[in-house]
Amino acid sequence: MSKKIGLKDAISIGIGGMVGGGIFAVLGLAVSLAKGGTPVAFAFAGLIAFLTAYSYAKLSKKYPKDGGTVEFVNSQFGESLFSGGINNLLWVSYIVMLALYASAFGSYAAELISLTGTKSLDTHIYQTGILVIALLINYLSMKLVSGIESVAVVIKLLILIAFIGVGFYGLTTNPENLSQLAPANWESPLILLSGGMVIFVAYEGFELIANSISDLKDREKNTEKAYFGAVGFVIVLYILIAIVTVGALPFDKIASAQDYVLAKAAEPTLGQIGFTIITITAMISTFSAINATVMGSGRVNYDIAKDDELPKYFTHKFWGKPIGYLITAILSITLVNIFNLQSISTAGSAGFLLIFAIVNYIGYQKHNELNSKKWIHAVAGILCVLAFFTLLIQQFGSNKTGVLVSVGIILSCFVIEFIYKKTRAEEA
Repeated sequence: MSKKIGLKDAISIGIGGMVGGGIFAVLGLAVSLAKGGTPVAFAFAGLIAFLTAYSYAKLSKKYPKDGGTVEFVNSQFGESLFSGGINNLLWVSYIVMLALYASAFGSYAAELISLTGTKSLDTHIYQTGILVIALLINYLSMKLVSGIESVAVVIKLLILIAFIGVGFYGLTTNPENLSQLAPANWESPLILLSGGMVIFVAYEGFELIANSISDLKDREKNTEKAYFGAVGFVIVLYILIAIVTVGALPFDKIASAQDYVLAKAAEPTLGQIGFTIITITAMISTFSAINATVMGSGRVNYDIAKDDELPKYFTHKFWGKPIGYLITAILSITLVNIFNLQSISTAGSAGFLLIFAIVNYIGYQKHNELNSKKWIHAVAGILCVLAFFTLLIQQFGSNKTGVLVSVGIILSCFVIEFIYKKTRAEEA
């Protein structure tokens, strides 16, 4: 019999999935885009995540299986070209997330310890090295991966909450810093919305709760509580972190420390000790997120291949684990060393917004079976679609590379699936 988990455990899985590397990676990017309106940008993104969590909760109760999103998509579209393309996009989006986490780890580590004397080279060494180490750990011990994640969740939450407390104390002693949060320093509503969508990847992770629903005690009563508890907590956490960060540093200092801004925001109140503590926390957090994502993406890749939506090659084993672990890591290393943070974040956000739009559509179509409110699925789906196009249109002016990478990834997922299915049909 599988070990049952309680409501607190399920909420912890969701929080751990979201508060991984995302907030450390994209906070500086969010401030550079939204300025004083950064808390509003996080609230925009959080609203979409919260509404989408409703669809996930209802579908998780109906399909309480380890496949999660893959299971939902296949239940609606069968083993079709469309379902294959969307499931491939899910796997590739996890690869993008790995690159995002590795980028954050590299930036923070390079600030703490210099290896070569050249910061950009140090960053590349660290972000490549951490992916290799995470891959080795995943191949050597699943138990170690789980242990690292359990310890890291506690450490990062305690330190982030302490950071918020110290930050608000700093604001009370220097109230003039609050002026940066005034509406006069906000960007336009469209830019705020776009900024929220670029950093939407910070909320990616709550869908991991779906993989544990089959083991959840009192599933009927606790599923919604697990999703809403996790997403609601993280929305509040992110908004408070954004307020403290914007209130701690002038915009020009935030811009110059964009890749490690959370550590820099601890300096005004706690000095170098604060900077070092937050930097180490960021490294622990992103490392645990990389570990968990290598494991999760490898399993998604294996499940997709098992459902005959990718070549059976991906069900092969290497060192006793799916070959997808190795392929995922290699692709992430390539991605993080070629593209900048904003392009990676845009690609990750675009991928998950599209996937979540599809999941909301599935909830809408199945609302009778799910005994759910049709209008909530509809609103969530519409918001995901609008956010997806807002992100691409707004970013195209300042970040064409990120938009082209995003669109290229999405199209390639469907092209690869089309070629694979056509080849299979010809062989048959």
